[in-house]
Amino acid sequence: MGRFTLSIGNKIVALVGVVFFASLLSMVLFYALRQEQTIFHENREHMGEITETVSQGLQTIMLAGYADIAQNYAGRLKKMQGFKDFRILRSNGLEAFQDNKTIANVNARIGQEEFSPREEEKELRVLAADDVRLKQLLETKEKVSFSEWEGNEEFLTFLTPIPLQKACTRCHGKDQEVRGVLKLTASLASVRASIEQTRTTAYRMLGVAMVVGIGLVWLLIRFSVVRRIRRVTQAMGAVAQGHFDEKVPESGRDELGQMAKSFNAMSAEVLRSYAGLRQEQNKLTTIILSAKEAIIATNAAGEVVIVNPAAERILEKSREDILYGGFFNVVDDPDYVKAFLDKEGVDMPETLVFKNRILNFYAASIQDEEGRNIGSAALIRDVTEEKKLEEKLRAMSYTDKLTGLFNRRRMEELLHAEFERASRYSLNLGVLFFDVDHFKKFNDTYGHDIGDKVLEVIGRTAKDHFRNVDMPCRYGGEEFCIILPNTGPKGAFIAAERFRRRMEQTPVAEGGIKVTVSIGIAAFPMVTAPNWEAFLKLADNALYEGKRAGRNRVIMCDAEKFPEMDEVMAQIA
Repeated sequence: MGRFTLSIGNKIVALVGVVFFASLLSMVLFYALRQEQTIFHENREHMGEITETVSQGLQTIMLAGYADIAQNYAGRLKKMQGFKDFRILRSNGLEAFQDNKTIANVNARIGQEEFSPREEEKELRVLAADDVRLKQLLETKEKVSFSEWEGNEEFLTFLTPIPLQKACTRCHGKDQEVRGVLKLTASLASVRASIEQTRTTAYRMLGVAMVVGIGLVWLLIRFSVVRRIRRVTQAMGAVAQGHFDEKVPESGRDELGQMAKSFNAMSAEVLRSYAGLRQEQNKLTTIILSAKEAIIATNAAGEVVIVNPAAERILEKSREDILYGGFFNVVDDPDYVKAFLDKEGVDMPETLVFKNRILNFYAASIQDEEGRNIGSAALIRDVTEEKKLEEKLRAMSYTDKLTGLFNRRRMEELLHAEFERASRYSLNLGVLFFDVDHFKKFNDTYGHDIGDKVLEVIGRTAKDHFRNVDMPCRYGGEEFCIILPNTGPKGAFIAAERFRRRMEQTPVAEGGIKVTVSIGIAAFPMVTAPNWEAFLKLADNALYEGKRAGRNRVIMCDAEKFPEMDEVMAQIA
C-alpha cells in the first residue's frame, strides 16, 4: 500500500486527475448553470406568452361587449391545469368581476343600463393597493415577474398589464391607462425537477468522463513514463546493492531516454571508480595487515574499527580486548593518549615503556575537508631492538675496539663536560695521562701482536682498577687518559700510584712479560687552565717530566703546590 501511494506514477495520475477533474467539473457546472438558466428563461417566456394570450383574448371579448362572457372566461382560466392561481385584477389590486362598481360606472357613462348588475357582490383583495410590484407595473406598463416560497415549494408569479384600448374609452373613460392586471402563478417544482435531472445527468457524465479519462491517463503514464522510471529505479537499487554493471535500456529521445543514458554513463563511471577503490582498498588492507607497526583507528563516534595483527602482537592484547578497552586505553594510559591528541604530539614524549617493550607512539585526529572530526588513528612501533642496537652502536662509536675503553672522541666530549662542570661549580677534577714505557722497543722485540696484547691487558686492568664513576680512555697508540670526577690532588695521586704499581706487577704476555707505565697528573683547582685542552696538556707535560726523570713513576703537575706528597707516598708504601 505504501509503495502504491508513494510511486511517482500514482502521483502523476493523481495530479493529472485533479486537474482533469477540476476542468471537467468547471465545464459541468457551467453546463448545468446554463441549462438551469435556459429552463428558467423558457418557463418565464412560456408563462409570459400565456398571460399575453389571455390578455388579448380578454380584450377581444370585452371589446365585443360580452362582459358576462368575460367573467365566465376568467372563471374558467382559474381552473387551468398546471397553474396555482390565475386572476384578473383591477389596477387597485382587487379581483375583477366580483362587484357592481364597474358595471354601475359603465352604465352611468353610456346613460343606459346596458349591463345588468350582479345579484351577489364581494370584494376580494389580491394585491395591496401600494404593492411595490403593482406600482412598478402601473408605472412602466410592462410585465412584472417574481418568485415566492410557500413552505418547501417555490412559485413564479407574472403580473401582466391590460392596457386601455381606444375602443374601451366609450365605457371606461380615459382616466386610467391600465384597465386591469392579469396575475398568473405557477409552481416551479417541475422546473426544479428538470434542473435536478439535468444536474444528475451532468454529474453522471462527469463520473464516466473521469473514470475513462483517468484510466487512459494512467495507462499512458504507466507505459510511457512509470515503466521506464521503474527500470531506472530498479537499476539504481541494484547499484546500491553493489551491482555496478547494471544497465538501463536507452529507449526514446525524450528526457527519460536522456536520463537512462546518463544513468548508464554514471554506472560505468561508478564501476570504474569502484574497481579503483577496491584495488586501493586491497592495497591498503594488505599494507595494514602486513605492517610491522601497530595500527589502530576509530570512527567519528570514537569506536575502534581497525586493529591489525601487529597491534595484537606489540601490545600483547587480543583484538577483542583492544576493541572493548577503547582507543584511549591502547597503552593503558588514557591521560597520555588524550594529551597526545589534544596537543597534536607537540612537547609529548613519543617513546614509552610498555610491558617491557620500548614503544614509539604517535596518534592524531582525522578531520574531513570541513574540519569535522571523523576519527582518530594511532601508529605504534616496537623499537626495543632498535634502541638496543642504537645503544650498542653508540657504545661502539664511543669505545676503542682493542682495549674496550672510551675512544679519543668520547674522551674529548667527557673531559669537556667535566671540566665545564668543575669550573662552573668549583669542584675537584683529576686527570691522569700515561703511556707504556719503551713501547716502541717492546714492539720491535716481541712483535705488534704482543704489543696489542699489552694494550688489551692495560685496558682490562684500568677498567677493573678505577671506580665506576671514573672514565678510562685510550688517547691513541700506547697513550691513555683517566678522568677522575670529584677527585682532588691526593686522591688522584693515590689512584695513579696504585695503578702504576699494579701494572708493574701484572704479566702482560706469556712467559711473564711485564711492562711499566709513566703517569702525569693534573688536578683542578690546584692547577688552572682556560679550557679542557690546556688542562689535559698540563697532565701531558707532567708525563714527559716523568719520562725525563727515568720513567715508571707518577709526576704531579706543579708538585710544589702539593706538600703532602711525601706523606701520601709513605701512606701508600
